[in-house]
Amino acid sequence: MPGPLEGIRVVDFSAVVSGPLATMLLAEQGAEVVKVEAPDRPDMLRREWYSRGGLTSLFANVNRGKRSLVVDLRDERGLAAVHELCRRADVVLENFRPGVAERLKIGPEDLHALNPRLVYCRVTGFGPSGPFAKRRAYDPIIQGLAGWVAIQKNPELPVPDLVRNVAVDKAAAYSAAQAITAALLARERGELGQVVSVSLLDAGLAFFWPDGMMKHTLIGDDVREGPAIYDRYRLTETRDGHVVMWAGGDDEWHAVFRGLGRPELCQDERFATGRARSRNAEALGALVYDEFRKWSTEEILQRMDEADAPCGPVLELEQVPDHPQTRHNESVFEVEHPRAGRMRQCRPAARFSRSQAGDAALAPLSGEHSDALLAELGLDDDEIESMRADGVIR
Repeated sequence: MPGPLEGIRVVDFSAVVSGPLATMLLAEQGAEVVKVEAPDRPDMLRREWYSRGGLTSLFANVNRGKRSLVVDLRDERGLAAVHELCRRADVVLENFRPGVAERLKIGPEDLHALNPRLVYCRVTGFGPSGPFAKRRAYDPIIQGLAGWVAIQKNPELPVPDLVRNVAVDKAAAYSAAQAITAALLARERGELGQVVSVSLLDAGLAFFWPDGMMKHTLIGDDVREGPAIYDRYRLTETRDGHVVMWAGGDDEWHAVFRGLGRPELCQDERFATGRARSRNAEALGALVYDEFRKWSTEEILQRMDEADAPCGPVLELEQVPDHPQTRHNESVFEVEHPRAGRMRQCRPAARFSRSQAGDAALAPLSGEHSDALLAELGLDDDEIESMRADGVIR
């Protein structure tokens, strides 16, 4: 079945995670995506660890469903082919440092002169201008600037730390994909193409802000204070491991008490209501610590489930794909790559009742589709072979 973006053509000049993941989201919704790389500077993720048969796991996880064109834009023939590709496209995305796209002659002005209806998305580290604009930007650096690191503190060991995955890059990718589809909708309503700008800094701030900046949203000395959501993020220790217990209202806390075999605590004046629990937070914390340590992880999970209390396991990475709900949702699937062999992939989170595309093709090998793409652009066999002999394509 065609996906909702069937017929949309995307040219992807981006590398690493933020840009490639954004265009992969579009590919998984039916768009045709061509990933363009330079012969001497392929996407650095192609060289990462966890590789087999010319494909790395991280590259595969953010480039599924694309075709690969390896071409040298410094050669007039290569640039002409890419200009033709962009002339036929609906979307172009790049995440170069400011000024690089213009130097390569694939900036917004260059491509809008060829295709006024083009949606041109640029993902930068800090923004297209400003005091930090030309600095190198990486996910952990933005985490530090946007406040993420400041709240990664276990109350028992209050040392700041990083979120140990490229959370900001992924936030930027989802922001870019959503903004691109919004610009495409505006175009369908009569607008011309436009430039969509997303920076890692802005995406990191926007994603973090709703709960991360609770304490710093209302300004003034008369704000009634209380614990922020992130203050309660901690594991609960059992006799042989940990669980995540998260209770909010009275009904949930009463369910926890019943699950612990302590139903009398539901009427205890120290813990019966939210206001009382706030006043006796230290005593409640000590009680939870002592009571949960009486039970094994398996026992406490079963007891909390029977009491309808909010609680879940802390899975090891190898356990994640086999969780029964994950298996039921068919969130993770296995495929056979002709070169890289058997691999797991994760389906996109959004499912469509009327226009769900099938599973996208696997990530491309470097230059896998160069010849076919150039032929589609009108180059004959002799022209393609000449460009290959001169190192313009690979």
